[in-house]
Amino acid sequence: MSRSRPKVVVVIPAAGSGTRIGGQIKKQFLPLKGKPIIVHTIQQFEHCPDIDEIAIALPESALSDMEATVARYRLHKVSKIITGGKRRQDSVANVLNCLVLKDSDIVLVHDAVRPFIETKRISHLVKVCKEHDSAVPAVQPKETIRRSAGGGFFDKTLDRTSLWMIQTPQVFRARLLLKAFEKAKKDKFYSTDEAALVERLGVKVRIAEGNYDNIKITTPEDLNLGALILERWHEKGLM
Repeated sequence: MSRSRPKVVVVIPAAGSGTRIGGQIKKQFLPLKGKPIIVHTIQQFEHCPDIDEIAIALPESALSDMEATVARYRLHKVSKIITGGKRRQDSVANVLNCLVLKDSDIVLVHDAVRPFIETKRISHLVKVCKEHDSAVPAVQPKETIRRSAGGGFFDKTLDRTSLWMIQTPQVFRARLLLKAFEKAKKDKFYSTDEAALVERLGVKVRIAEGNYDNIKITTPEDLNLGALILERWHEKGLM
């Protein structure tokens, strides 16, 4: 790979317990049509020509199994498999600390259990990030959203046109993401996504068009829906 252009690296935090989906197998390793969810996810980045490197954070107990899985499915872009942290943010930080990055390089952070991210959308997000230093995919809610401040009764209907459901991969210039993580560590601040950390620097994050298929598999119902999406994607030649 020539370093005349920015390196593009994917960070996949996969150290979560997956308690909401139940069972003994962690959700990222549950089979989806005979293949672990995390493999479906990684393969989308493996097949994207704009991606140079993939780094994964896992529970220590899963490292050897992941190494075997990477070899079995010939996931050649996977360069690092490391121990994750207690929280998602800790896992991403662990991976960032192991990477060799230039300021202009691009880092994507993607949920291990979002297997339905098209390669063309990945390329588009990288392109948007090159132009704006950030790109976060999002979709607007289709349903009416109402608020209940105390529970039991609604008190307000929210304007759907100003609401967004955030997805991953969230994409940033390396210098921006590293600075955001450094500040979060100093302030002992935790968030569920990287965009919130970057915004704490006073930087606006660029919205990019997401896809309603890009679901996060967290419940048994999501797993069933994922199987249906996978069948449709196979018919379209997307996976």
